[in-house]
Amino acid sequence: MKKATLLFILSGLTLIVLSQENYVTKSTGGIETGFLGVWLYDEIRLTNVVALRGEIGLSSRIWNDKVVTAVNSGYYVALVLTLEPRFYYDLKSRYSKSKNISGNSGNFVSINIRYHPDWFIISNDDNPNNVNQLALIPTWGIKRNIGKHLTYEVGCGIGYEIYFTKKVGYRKNIDGVAFNYHLRIGYRF
Repeated sequence: MKKATLLFILSGLTLIVLSQENYVTKSTGGIETGFLGVWLYDEIRLTNVVALRGEIGLSSRIWNDKVVTAVNSGYYVALVLTLEPRFYYDLKSRYSKSKNISGNSGNFVSINIRYHPDWFIISNDDNPNNVNQLALIPTWGIKRNIGKHLTYEVGCGIGYEIYFTKKVGYRKNIDGVAFNYHLRIGYRF
């Protein structure tokens, strides 16, 4: 009887451990770089299929415009803070096909909440108008592993963005359509 009970408990624990492997990773973090920036990120599990991703990074923009600024073309680098709840909708399917899902390697939909504070800016323009910016962008993406620590991520979305320009002398804040498209490669800690 004791052997049967022990076998039953061990079988149950094995099933519990195996069934939890197809869930969002409890916590994963790393560093990513893309075309115009570098970001540190951390993802924590909220539910079995939802993770909350937080990022801090340096985002860049390049422009070529004779009307808006005194400088015909240039660049700037500014701080960006991002909070992004992600719903990984295919982890169980990928797991059942024996595909790697470690570090939340799967397809996701999210709401990218991006804040560009006006704390500092690096630019070739002598008088850049750096204003607070806030964007909310529904996004679809994929995240995959390359080996144990390397990852890549691709995503795109369209949403809403507001520039708080009243602070720098405009009559009202400027808002409009915002895009989130990214291709990043990273290292997972």
